[in-house]
Amino acid sequence: MRPFSRILIAISAIAMAFLLIQPIWVIYLMAPQYPEGLELHIFHDRFTGNVDQINGLNHYIGMSTIHNEMFPEFAIMRYVIGLLVGWGVLAALIGKRWALASWLFGLLAFVIWAMWDMYSWGWNYGHKLDPHAAIKIEGMAYQPPLFGHKKLLNFDAWSYPDIGGWILFGSITLAVLVFLYEWKRPLKATT
Repeated sequence: MRPFSRILIAISAIAMAFLLIQPIWVIYLMAPQYPEGLELHIFHDRFTGNVDQINGLNHYIGMSTIHNEMFPEFAIMRYVIGLLVGWGVLAALIGKRWALASWLFGLLAFVIWAMWDMYSWGWNYGHKLDPHAAIKIEGMAYQPPLFGHKKLLNFDAWSYPDIGGWILFGSITLAVLVFLYEWKRPLKATT
């Protein structure tokens, strides 16, 4: 790879370290009784925001409480993120397209796993309800949206990347663009 491409890959990889200090995903809930809205920010190792209020509301419809301990992924995410950052920096140091391709494969696998994990958690969270809940609506499920908007009773729910998520997707986009550029315009061999 060209030196400038290698620098861009290193910047892309190092930027992902911000996932350790910035929220990765956010869920917003809006309803007439909560005009200011409720927020759930998802970091690599915890939830923040209006967790207690959301848990209180969800209790009435039979949803389980949200707490950090229910996610064993939180215990390993800092290591996974560190591995991805280090892998990207190593790919930049090696400076070969195959090294960049291997990092992109690792990033793609991580994103697919994370989205699947979040979707399956949301499905279980919204479908496996306490049969003794105070409010029961036959056939109603409360799965939050994985991405975008969804109406849940009188709540509008939005789910999308937070600062860390946008950094992750920006890093991946930059790395893909560099890979495509390097693939289309390989260095000429010197003889």
